[in-house]
Amino acid sequence: MTIKLLFEQLKEIRKSISIPLILMGYLNPVMQYGIENFCKKCKETGIDGTIIPDLPLEIYEAEYKEIFRENSLSNIFLITPQTTDDRIRKIDAASTGFVYMVSSSSTTGIKGAVNEVQISYFERIRNMKLRSKQLIGFGISDKTSFKKASCYANGAIIGSAFVKALAGQGTIESKVEAFLQRFL
Repeated sequence: MTIKLLFEQLKEIRKSISIPLILMGYLNPVMQYGIENFCKKCKETGIDGTIIPDLPLEIYEAEYKEIFRENSLSNIFLITPQTTDDRIRKIDAASTGFVYMVSSSSTTGIKGAVNEVQISYFERIRNMKLRSKQLIGFGISDKTSFKKASCYANGAIIGSAFVKALAGQGTIESKVEAFLQRFL
């Protein structure tokens, strides 16, 4: 997969999709493509935001914030249970989309119920009364974890479980429908 191929695959997406679209990936391929070219292509394609986990806030603010703004592109930052309150406030101030709350220190795609340690973290963030909306991700893989996480934020992100649901036989439409039924 390349960024060039990704944009080629997405070039017609706004003809059939109207929901916000966010690309998630790492900084190195974006830098290889060219940050300004990437942001312009996102705008041209109809991409609303990015999640680039290894883009430091300080580098974003010093070098790229204006390029993102010029291209109407939000950059979503991640926080974890270990992120200090001061850092969370800086991320909140820089955010133009939402704050991505990583639910735990685990790897994405790990299943598990929302536990008391996570709930304490979710409550800590909620009590900070951030300006930006917060969405919880990592470990959200079923109806129970989705509902529980959504009680503490503006919503939850189901990433790896969705990608896994697309594997195997059948049409994409039928697999997406079956996946969504798990959460109703």
